[in-house]
Amino acid sequence: MLIDLLALVVGLVALVFAADYFVDGTSAIARNFGVSPLLIGLTIVGLGTSAPEILVAALASLQGNPGLAIGNAIGSNIANMGLILGCTALVAPLAFHSGLLKCELPVLMLISVVCYVLALNGLSVVDGMMMLFGLAAFLFWLVHSAMVERKNDVLAQTIAADIPATMPNSQAWRYFAVGLVGLLLSSKLLVWAAVNIAQSLGVSDLVIGLTIVALGTSLPELAASISSVLKGEDDLAVGNVIGSNVYNLLAVYSLPALVAPGAVDAVVIGRDFPVLLAFTAVLFILGMGFSKAGSINRWEGGGLFAAYLVYQWVIFQSVT
Repeated sequence: MLIDLLALVVGLVALVFAADYFVDGTSAIARNFGVSPLLIGLTIVGLGTSAPEILVAALASLQGNPGLAIGNAIGSNIANMGLILGCTALVAPLAFHSGLLKCELPVLMLISVVCYVLALNGLSVVDGMMMLFGLAAFLFWLVHSAMVERKNDVLAQTIAADIPATMPNSQAWRYFAVGLVGLLLSSKLLVWAAVNIAQSLGVSDLVIGLTIVALGTSLPELAASISSVLKGEDDLAVGNVIGSNVYNLLAVYSLPALVAPGAVDAVVIGRDFPVLLAFTAVLFILGMGFSKAGSINRWEGGGLFAAYLVYQWVIFQSVT
């Protein structure tokens, strides 16, 4: 058990560093080939930051543990909204200035509802293909909208400005290779450790995915969001969470459907997905503002964080 816990920690830490190397290397290669910083930020960086979840889901599904993959996708989204946005708003209130961000909120709400409906009758290969098609459509729409509004939208400008400066091609390819190999090895170690821990504790791999793995893969985004809000980049902090949630649903959640199709655990349908939809609805209401400018103040952030802790307590109670 101790070895499994150590392996889990090592896997999570290595996964974070490998993802950073992978994103930096891939971004530099793309920039050296003349791809615009905005396009890099919206696609390569956006998908690259979800690489840990994608690889964990792929390996877990291939090894016959789709519950871990589903738990990671749903648990990461709940952690993004409850833990990350909640804690970030406690550090400094979040204001939604970007029109692009407000367009993404209803899209995220729609995607969440559709993924829930698909889960009701179990996940099939067709469902997985639909999610991947949805991901391609989302990326096309997002890039097109951002390119049109790049001179006027604060989020588009911030994303483009935050892309690192160019690095030599030799170094960029080295970063890419190290990051890719690191992602593969660390995700394999993480899945192995998580499954062993679940078996030792007598709980499902779904529970481990919803809690330890989801929390671990979300911690880097917590640090990035707090750093962004301290720099006054509120829209980037929120945009990272919304983008990550879309990628988790369409890229990560699609993998169990494609690799190991079958029924979704009744607990996911009755407890976890409704919690995800509730958090998404709250984020939608706060972000759109309706009668006022969209924002998340400290009280609302505290409420999101408290709700996340209650959800984790409910999971803990269900396995004790």
